[in-house]
Amino acid sequence: MNYNGKQWSAKKVDHIYIVSLDNQSNIVESLTDFIQNQNIQAGEVTGIGAVSEATLRFFNPATKKYVDKTFKEQMEVTNISGNVSEIEGKPTLHLHITLGREDYTALAGHLLEAKIQGAAEFIFYPLNTRVVKIKNEEIGINLYDFEK
Repeated sequence: MNYNGKQWSAKKVDHIYIVSLDNQSNIVESLTDFIQNQNIQAGEVTGIGAVSEATLRFFNPATKKYVDKTFKEQMEVTNISGNVSEIEGKPTLHLHITLGREDYTALAGHLLEAKIQGAAEFIFYPLNTRVVKIKNEEIGINLYDFEK
């Protein structure tokens, strides 16, 4: 079965989705639209592609704050991996990315957002459950709470 949404198209095979994002679209924005459209509340995602800009986020445990940095250059997405859970009542993506630069060095971190320049191909493995994350104030990040 095939599906289309805001800057994405998908094919469902058994319970797994193969997802393609449109050129020039934003990865997190488009994939968030996809999981909301398909009512995916928990699961795993992997992907590859190419981007012209990416904002990565790094968590500093000492300050309990995130530091964001934007890179504006053509890069290969050698891997995106992450999960879907519920935070504050909304299905939310938690994605990490590894980016290959023209000089064959790599950047990596939490993906805040990236703009596709070329292709973006993903596989979603939904789980037939609901998983909730709650902010752990002591650590400063959202963690699974299996009691919710």
